[in-house]
Formats: sequence, structure tokens, C-alpha cells
Amino acid sequence: MAKIPHVAVIILSWNGKKDVLETIQSLKKSNQTGFKMEIFLIDNGSADGTPEAAEKLNIKVRKLTKNFGFAKGNNIGMRGAVKGGFDYIALLNGDTLVDKDLVRNIFLAHQKITSVGAISPKIYFAKGFEYHNKYKPSELGRVIWYAGGVIDWKNVYGSNRGVDEVDGGQFDKTFETDFATGCFVMYKAKALKEVGLFNEKYFAYLEDVDLSQRMKRAGWKVLYSPKGFMWHKVSRSSGIGSQHNDYYLTRNRMLFGMTYASMRTKFALIRESVKLLLSGREWQKISIRDYYLGRFGKGSWK
Repeated sequence: MAKIPHVAVIILSWNGKKDVLETIQSLKKSNQTGFKMEIFLIDNGSADGTPEAAEKLNIKVRKLTKNFGFAKGNNIGMRGAVKGGFDYIALLNGDTLVDKDLVRNIFLAHQKITSVGAISPKIYFAKGFEYHNKYKPSELGRVIWYAGGVIDWKNVYGSNRGVDEVDGGQFDKTFETDFATGCFVMYKAKALKEVGLFNEKYFAYLEDVDLSQRMKRAGWKVLYSPKGFMWHKVSRSSGIGSQHNDYYLTRNRMLFGMTYASMRTKFALIRESVKLLLSGREWQKISIRDYYLGRFGKGSWK
């Protein structure tokens, strides 16, 4: 008798109990035809009772002593799933709602193409969490947040394909993408064993882009698939221009660019970093300083 594939779905939490519980409850309604799914919550030291409430939903919970960040927190979950013999390992943000066929459709996409290491689906803004208020009521819930990832290698910026567009079928083809988003990504365990997990130097931001690049350079395909839907309650608190974003995105962009970009772009990044040191915002200056001093992980963030 053929072995039934096992999928681990890992949700990382840090406070935000209401959203996390809603995510778990939507996930528990998943269609599991053809595979077996198990849900794991890795809690990054929440102080609002998130892990205790999640345990009542009959899922496996691991409580961490503090906030280890997105990279290390997810690594703890992924490492456990790899050791546990799961065939596929999915990461899911704790501020999302998923369609009942999301996990199954992304699992089936993996089954069709054995050379795939990672797949992310079409992701919509949850209603009321769009960046703009320009949409008709009938369009809410169909505004795209992610339909594949694009890296501008000249400037070392990553962006979500299709963001802010209303879904009219324009992103209904599967294709290879520059990066799979950690909002929801399903990895093949075999690929993770080969290329490793998230680089914990990043702490938060670009660790998913880094892992996608490592997979691609090792010969694994990274795909966007329209076969599956979910809704993201996009956070405005850590958006462009916030201190949190200034620190981690600025520092990590340097780390990513100096690892993967062309020599010409690396020189441009160095020139830009000098300008930021002299005239950037407070946390941009701190982040550049930390990059050159090798202060990674949480770094100097408060």
C-alpha cells in the first residue's frame, strides 16, 4: 500500500491571539483528500494567552521563551517537521484566512512537478486591509496582494506581482517566480534537507527571498500557483517608512544584495549605504552600522 503523503503546516505567532485563532479555525476546515495534514503552532513568547488558547483547538503547540523572529521561529518548526518525516512543510502567517482547498491544491501542484522546491499561491488582501480605499464593494476580497514575486536586481528590491489589482483572471497561470512568500509557502522537505532552512541572520524580512534563491541555484524550481486562495490581513504597523521596516529591510537588503547581486550592483549598494549613514532616517543609520559591524539576527532593534 502506497504511503500517504504528510503535510505539516506551521503557524508562527507572537501575540495577536484573535487573528491566530481565526487562522487555525479556517485551516482546520481544509480538504485533506489524498494527504494527511498536521497543524503546528510555534509561539514566539506571546504574552496574550495565544498558545494556551490554541491548545484548546487540538493542535500541537510549542512555546518559545521569547520572540526569536520570523526566521528562527519558523526554523524551529521546520526542523521539527523534517525530523518528524513530513513530506511537505508549509508556512502560514497567523493573520490569514484560507480557502478549504488551498493546502490540497498546492500539495497537488507539488505532486505534478517533482523538481519543485517551493510553491506559493494567489493571495488576496482580506476585506478592509487593502492599501487603498478605491475599490467597489463587489471587488473587496478579490484585490491581489501576491501573485508571484519579482526581484529588481539592479536596485535589489523585491515586490509582489499584481499587488493592488482586482483579480480578473490575469494571473491564472502557474509560472516560475523569483521568490515564494513566507505568508504561505509549501516547501518540499527533500529540498529543505538539501539547501537548508532560513538564514537566521535576517531575523525578519527577506529570509523567504533568500531561501528561494538558494533553492533556485541548487536546481529546484520556485513556483507561483493560482490554484488556491487565501486572504491576508496585511499589517500596516510595519509598513514602508516604519522604524521596524527601516531597520530590518535596510540591513537585510544589504545582506541579500551583497550575497546575490552583480558586482556593479554591490558597488552601488555600498555607495547608497554611505549616503544612508550620513543622511538616512535614524533606524536606517543604525541598520547600516549594524550591517558593517556584523550585528545580525535581532541586532540593535529595541
